[in-house]
Amino acid sequence: MSLLFVVAAAAVVAAATYAACPCKSPSWCESIKTGPRKEVLGFTTKSDHWPHYDWSKVTTLALFHDIDNATMDLVCYAHSKGVRVVNHGNFDVADLLNATARAAFVSDQISVATANYLDGVNIDIESPLNSTAMRAALVELVAETRRAFAEAIPGSQISYDVAWSPDCIDGRCYDAVGLARVTDFLVVMSYDERSQIWGPCVASANSPLPMTARGIEEYMNLGIDPYQLVLGQPWYGYDYNCSSLDAVGLCSLKHVPFRGAPCSDAAGVERDYAVVRQMLKNSTRVWNETFSAPFFNYVAPVDGKTHQVWYDDPESLALKYRYGVDVGLRGLAFWTVDSLDYSSTEGQGDAKAMWDAVVV
Repeated sequence: MSLLFVVAAAAVVAAATYAACPCKSPSWCESIKTGPRKEVLGFTTKSDHWPHYDWSKVTTLALFHDIDNATMDLVCYAHSKGVRVVNHGNFDVADLLNATARAAFVSDQISVATANYLDGVNIDIESPLNSTAMRAALVELVAETRRAFAEAIPGSQISYDVAWSPDCIDGRCYDAVGLARVTDFLVVMSYDERSQIWGPCVASANSPLPMTARGIEEYMNLGIDPYQLVLGQPWYGYDYNCSSLDAVGLCSLKHVPFRGAPCSDAAGVERDYAVVRQMLKNSTRVWNETFSAPFFNYVAPVDGKTHQVWYDDPESLALKYRYGVDVGLRGLAFWTVDSLDYSSTEGQGDAKAMWDAVVV
């Protein structure tokens, strides 16, 4: 199957689909064609939270949940606000050298996008990659996707999620420069920065400011324009069960290897910010100056074990947001915009504080 055939078929699908627009206004079924702008991209994993997002801040929503009948309500509303909605895309790297498999991926993505009036795709491939040929094929896959989308959905957006640093994090030895060249922007996932712990196996910040800044600067040192980088930030933290807690508060962890490293954040449990806020009610927040991040300790009622929770909140996030502004980044992204409590009065106050801190 040639990519020309894929594009032609997608154009027919798009024309047929747009004729039956389910939105209140037919214009809301049209793709957002706004040119390059500051981006606030929200990764969304739940289909029912979108009415509570701060629509004055968000510019793109990346769907990381199944597309269902309610998705169209989201798309109509987002388009009425000038906000793009993009699907997520994953691909088995074992098939990167298979041109037919790549073409099928592109075809599937365009079919989903045109059937649901979406504005593009956020490609999230995080598998290890060490071969020069496969690195080149990954760039070609993304380039093929962008060319086909540009033809089928004018104004569409193609982004790619990369690790917090280009330095082969978790075995992801990608051609970052090549990926930047064939996308609208890269989302630098500046979180899970302790997925591979090579030093002392202890609990620490998920997205410390110094480490985050170092990763961004490594991308810029490759020659990537900062305006092609979006700073991904965590709206969650990690709850670690301490094997021991020493006199200065270091929480030693069980060794859980990951992709060659002897220790990793997999020793902890991921907690949404809404959950962290509830846990914090019976604990004392401590600010770590070195990492510009908060944490707290608590004793688990079930087994009496001491736990240490590292997370981000409006104070720690605002410092990194400001850093992004200062170095001229394209904007921000959040994993995930569904990590907040939008239901209770208390939770809504916390959610507002998180959204209010956003600055691009």
